[in-house]
Amino acid sequence: MYEVFDSHRSRYASVGVVSSMPGELIDSIWLIIDMDLKGVIPLNNLIVFDLLNNNGQVTMHFSQENSDVEMAIDLPFTYQKDLPTEIFAYDDGTRQTILLPAETN
Repeated sequence: MYEVFDSHRSRYASVGVVSSMPGELIDSIWLIIDMDLKGVIPLNNLIVFDLLNNNGQVTMHFSQENSDVEMAIDLPFTYQKDLPTEIFAYDDGTRQTILLPAETN
């Protein structure tokens, strides 16, 4: 058995994520996982982040299947209307990837 979202394993962002989000937001996802989620709540191997417009700033809303725990993290980045509305973070036990829902197949 492996520990999900272990920061010592390889981490990637899909082409869709890299082409639709600034690097600072991509880095923020990994920081939120490491600093706010990991060790605080049990994580599934697939977690979801919704990117929300909070008065012109980005708020990332975390959720996962079969859990009542949700968390919203306000970020110091300007919200842009062309940002994806939903991002998945997936850990297959070897590598971790953030990707768009359309890239899951």
